[in-house]
Amino acid sequence: MKSVYFKDWITGWHWGVRIALFMILLSGLVQLGMFVLTQSYMVAYLGAQPEDIQFGVMSTYAGIITVLPVQFRFFKYFQTRGYLLTSMMLAIVLNVACLYCRDINLFLIIRFFQGIVTGNVIVFGLLLIFSRLPQERVQTIAPAVFYGTLLSNTVLIGLLAGAVVESADWKVTYYYLIGFQLVTLLITLLMLKGVSVHKRFPLYQIDWGGMVIFAFSALALAYTVIYGSKYYWFADPRIRYSSIATVIGASLFLYRQSIVKRPVVHLSVFKSWNFVSAVCLLAIYYGTKDSIGLVYSYAGGVLKWSTLQVMVLAMCNIVGMVGLLVFSIRMMLAKKVTIKVLLVAGFVLLAAFNIWMSFLLTPDLSFTDLLLPVFVQGVASGLLFVPIMIRVLSSAPASAGASGMIIAACTRFSATANSFAGFYNLQLYFNQYFKEGFLAYLTPENQNMVTRLNTYRALYVSKGFTAEQASGLANAAIWQNLTQQSQLLTNRAIFMVFAVVMLVLAFVILVVPAISKTYVHWNKRMMVPLTDV
Repeated sequence: MKSVYFKDWITGWHWGVRIALFMILLSGLVQLGMFVLTQSYMVAYLGAQPEDIQFGVMSTYAGIITVLPVQFRFFKYFQTRGYLLTSMMLAIVLNVACLYCRDINLFLIIRFFQGIVTGNVIVFGLLLIFSRLPQERVQTIAPAVFYGTLLSNTVLIGLLAGAVVESADWKVTYYYLIGFQLVTLLITLLMLKGVSVHKRFPLYQIDWGGMVIFAFSALALAYTVIYGSKYYWFADPRIRYSSIATVIGASLFLYRQSIVKRPVVHLSVFKSWNFVSAVCLLAIYYGTKDSIGLVYSYAGGVLKWSTLQVMVLAMCNIVGMVGLLVFSIRMMLAKKVTIKVLLVAGFVLLAAFNIWMSFLLTPDLSFTDLLLPVFVQGVASGLLFVPIMIRVLSSAPASAGASGMIIAACTRFSATANSFAGFYNLQLYFNQYFKEGFLAYLTPENQNMVTRLNTYRALYVSKGFTAEQASGLANAAIWQNLTQQSQLLTNRAIFMVFAVVMLVLAFVILVVPAISKTYVHWNKRMMVPLTDV
């Protein structure tokens, strides 16, 4: 094992190093998990709209993907310990700023800079983990470590946040976060050597202008996609301007990458069909796996579970995901299973989860009813992510450097933004469709509706309300039931749509390679007579 980064007292203590590196990585990723879990409180505290909170999430992702391309250069330029300590201290300062910020626009700016700092800690933490792995295993194990930590941090922090919010003000969760970051700062100070171990390369050769254009384009894209539905898309000048800014920014960035000597992203990666298909596969996976969020929203909104109860359910998902991550890694390292088999099995299981939830959702499910399908979704994610990432990274040309990883991160960003907008528009469409269907039956001629309405009126009169008040409350109860049923049917429809997509994708992965081989084989046979002549 390399010991150039770690002090002698901990170098030989393998589990100590692993736990410490995991905590460093978690201290960066926890910024995402904490914000996602306290967003409802932020809406009340800042007077923000749900779209503002979604844009806050995307602002953080934009900061991460903006700074990601240069981190590999920074790792060889800056002293590792000093860089991590500086980033952690900045993260604490930004968390304090979030804690006392009362302006939503300033808050969104802070979130972007939090993304930059988070990217600093994440990449340096991952590179330190890579330094402890045999070179031939880095490409397999590294994505699993990052993805497993990324998903599990939301649940681990959620369990803490849920327990705290149940008994104290939501701001207390930030105090715990800052305390955790102080602990990891101390660990970093005690564990890492304060020396530089790489030859320094000048930082002026970095494409700083390209990074600024990229950040501008990413934020404009996120704004367009998230706020588009709210402002009726191009009917509103804000969406027109942001979409124009997105197109111009993306065009300028791509042009700049094609002419500069040291581009942020090597566009040559897109000449590989295998790489393009792998990125498309990653985008589809990211866009559809988020259907698990509908289950958590259902548990919190319809079943009225607390944050703590929802996180316990999410822990079952994480157990399935981590268990199958380990299994898929071991199988691939031992070469006992192919990537194709894992992909087909994963997408079929993901389809099974969506079909299951499509038929399962009712207004009164219990924890045990949701346990198994949520676990199956975790199993599917555990089977899929590592094979997809290996396919993305291995299909990128070696001359492209870290471009494959950068584009994979951008794919995650774009898929998440489209997921926010896609779920919103799908729910909008299906909700309207089902509500209109229900309204056709809410007439005085419908005896079932009249009976239910009279039942509600009698119930409220028995509780002391006047006849007029009871009538109003009965109508409100009928409308509440209609809204709930429409939402349940909407979720069922979305699950079924995703199930069909997953089954089609599994079929394509299974069949297309066989068709391609058959085509090549017949072409060779057809060429034989011509060769003989």
